[in-house]
Amino acid sequence: MHGSLTAALLPIFLLAISNTFMTVAWYGHLNYKSAPLWVVVLASWGIALLEYCFAVPANRYGHAVYSAAELKTIQEVITLFVFAGFSVWF
Repeated sequence: MHGSLTAALLPIFLLAISNTFMTVAWYGHLNYKSAPLWVVVLASWGIALLEYCFAVPANRYGHAVYSAAELKTIQEVITLFVFAGFSVWF
């Protein structure tokens, strides 16, 4: 039971971390309007690399438990929650 619970929750946890990095990469630079565009693009790419470091394992591990459609649905629900929190904070 413990192993199956971990297998089911690990992808969700990794997707939440991934989505947090993604949201910061996409929208965090809006606080730095005076920075040159190339700087914020490079910074966003760096943050997006971290996002992929969590998203790829989340989907790899998650596909052992969930279908691709279920993983995408989970990711979209997480996106709504993360962006809602980001919007309030930002």
